[in-house]
Parts: sequence; C-alpha cells; structure tokens
Amino acid sequence: MKIKVLILAIDRDDDFGYKAGVEAPIIGRDACIDAAMKLSLADPEDSDANVLYAAVKLYDELREKGEFDDVEVALITGHHDVGVKSDLELNKQLEEVLKSFPADGVIPVTDGAEDEQIFPIITSKLPIVSTRRVVVKQSESIETTYYIIYRYFKEILSDPEVAKVVLGLPGLILLLYGIARLISLKYPESINIVSSTVAGTILFLVGGYFFNKGFNIIRHIQDGFLRLKESISKGLVNFMATVTGLFVITAGAIYVYFNFAYLIRGSTLPGIPTDPILAFIAYLYFLNTMLNIGLAIIVLGKIMQAYMKRDYHIWYYITALILIPGMWVTIDLTTSYVINLTSPVLIEFYGKVLMAVADIVVAALAGMYLKERVRGWRKVEVGKSTSGT
Repeated sequence: MKIKVLILAIDRDDDFGYKAGVEAPIIGRDACIDAAMKLSLADPEDSDANVLYAAVKLYDELREKGEFDDVEVALITGHHDVGVKSDLELNKQLEEVLKSFPADGVIPVTDGAEDEQIFPIITSKLPIVSTRRVVVKQSESIETTYYIIYRYFKEILSDPEVAKVVLGLPGLILLLYGIARLISLKYPESINIVSSTVAGTILFLVGGYFFNKGFNIIRHIQDGFLRLKESISKGLVNFMATVTGLFVITAGAIYVYFNFAYLIRGSTLPGIPTDPILAFIAYLYFLNTMLNIGLAIIVLGKIMQAYMKRDYHIWYYITALILIPGMWVTIDLTTSYVINLTSPVLIEFYGKVLMAVADIVVAALAGMYLKERVRGWRKVEVGKSTSGT
C-alpha cells in the first residue's frame, strides 16, 4: 500500500510535559525514545511511556515489513487540565506534525479511553488506518473504569442540578445530624426532642425538594410572576380593568355578606332563609348587580386593550359585553323565582325572559358581524401580549 502513514502516540493529560519536562510535538524515532526514557525516569509507573515505546516498536515493524511507502512516529501531548484546553493543544500539535510529515493516514497509539476521546479531531484532518491500544497488565480495565468514574464525578461537580441531589441533600442530612449530636451532648435530656425535630426537618426539606422537582412548583410560581409582569407592562389597560372589576365584585360580596339581614328586611323576603342552599341563592340575588358590573369592567378593559393592539379577538370580547345584561336578567330571574319573589304567572316574569332571549340574539348577531369586520386584524394568541400599549 503506497501511502505515507503516521504512527501517533497520544498523551492527552500531558504527563510528558508535566512530569518529565518534554516539549511536544516530538517527531522521529530517536526523539521519541529519548522522551519515553525521560518519563520513565521521572515516573516509572506511568503507562504513557509504554505507549510511546509501543509506538516506536510499531514503527520499526512497519518499516521492516515495507507495507507502506513511508512511515513516521510522533508524540503529541495536550494539557494537564484535561478538556477543551488540552484538545486545542493536541489539535495544534497535530497540525505541526502534519506540516513536517504530510501523512495520508494515521495509526493512533493510546493506553485507554481518555486519549481516544480525540479521535474525532484526528479524523477531521486525515483518515485513521488502524488503532493500537497499549495494555500494561491491568491498565486497560482499570483505566477505563477510572475514566468512567472520573467523568461521573466531574459531571457531578460541574452540573449544579446534579450536585444538589448527589452532594447537596446528603450533605444537608449529615449537617443536621451533626448539629443534633452537638446539641444532645450539651443538653442530654433533650435528645428525643432534638432527634424528632431534626428527623422532621430532614423529611420536610427532602420531601419538599422532590415534590418541587416532581410538580415543578417553583417554575409555576416563577411563570405566574412573569405572566403578571408581562400583563402589567404590556397590557396595562387590561390589568387595571381586571383589578378594578375584581375589586368591585369583592367589595359587593363583602357588603352583601355583612348587610345580608338588612337587605332582606328591605326586600319582600319573609326572613333570612335557614336552608344553606336558599341562603346562598338569596346572597347571589343581592350580589347580582355588583357581580355583573365588575364583569363588565373587566370585559371593557379587554376590549380597550384589543382595540389598541388591533387584536382579532375583540369581536368576542364585545359579544361577551353584550351578553352581560342577559346574564344579569337570568341570574335575577332564577334566584328571585327560587326564593319566591316572582312567579311564572306574572307578566314581569315573561318580560324578563324575553329580555334575556333578545340579549342573546343581539349578542350572536353582533358577534357574527364584528367577526367579519375585524378579519384583517392580527390574531394575537390569547393570554399573550406582543407589544406595548
């Protein structure tokens, strides 16, 4: 096979530079042997020296067989802070090696999973002809296991969410129990109280944490505040009308509650109903006017906001406003009938029924007309704002 092949020893964590003071890249058989000897003397237990020896051995074998047009051996090293910094350094050194020896393919020589992480960097520059992993007795399984554990703990320490669960909660439990032990040493008679308090606190905090994670309570609260903030900043008219309408309804409800007996005495009711359902219906009868006024204020705010934004949904806000008198008549009619203030035999009863039906018909016709009139307006998503007032 007439191609030029580079045998590339890889030291991603730069043990050669950190321990032996070797400046990479190293190119050539003699230079690689010299670098391997320096690392062996600096740290005889480091497997990276064996990797470089293995690369030199493979170089000799391929040169002897003559399978390739040309063969060269080289060493590249990364940085002791393994990660982006080391990979950038490896990429830079590989480019220097290829300038000196423009290979057509490469045979990486490594001692484990960590160094093999840079294979994508290598393949971005030239194809990998073959690979060689150096196994120094127990090193393959041990290094692979070590690398997995190392990656796991590195992820724990770098990811705040994972660290909270894996380190934060156990740390909190140990801290609380430590405080409990110290208190019990000072006040032995309170050991049962302290133990129960600490156990309850731990269960409360851990349970609250997992409950929040399961139902995303904090996120829902934050979203609620964000929606409120958006409503205030981008829908001020709608917000003010809603607050005013709710205030009117609340004020009416409180007034009717505290003046219930007085209102009944001023009406044709014989007395305060003793049945809870009848009492509630009577309460709704007196609240009816303030309830509908409050709703009308809220809907008016939506109409004004939609008009300023030229929102397509204005047509059913107006329809809802037209329906409010019909709602007032319906509530008044049904509640007064239940508490015996009116009767179907009275002309007034049918007059109110006719008013409610007429209001519904007018609202339906107005809604259909307005829907056609505002067809060209923007279809703003309900519940969201797109621009300021």
